[in-house]
Amino acid sequence: MAPQSKTYSAKPSELTASWYIVDASGQTLGRLAANVAKVLRGKHKPIYTPHLNTGDHVIVVNVKGIRVTGKKETDKIYTSYTGYPGGLR
Repeated sequence: MAPQSKTYSAKPSELTASWYIVDASGQTLGRLAANVAKVLRGKHKPIYTPHLNTGDHVIVVNVKGIRVTGKKETDKIYTSYTGYPGGLR
């Protein structure tokens, strides 16, 4: 019977945060957001541990050049719900 490998859990002393600068010009909004979120959570690192902050810092530049597909730029309406009955705003 082969020995089982143990799950690695990073220690707080092993964590180092890097800085990333992302150029957003010409990139699609949703794909850029997904990639930035992955870096912020630290899921791009092999030492990702859910209960520790393994993420890095991200600066997004040239956000005026982001591509928005379809009619989202003109037709999308953002709503929020307060949690109370009839609380849709």
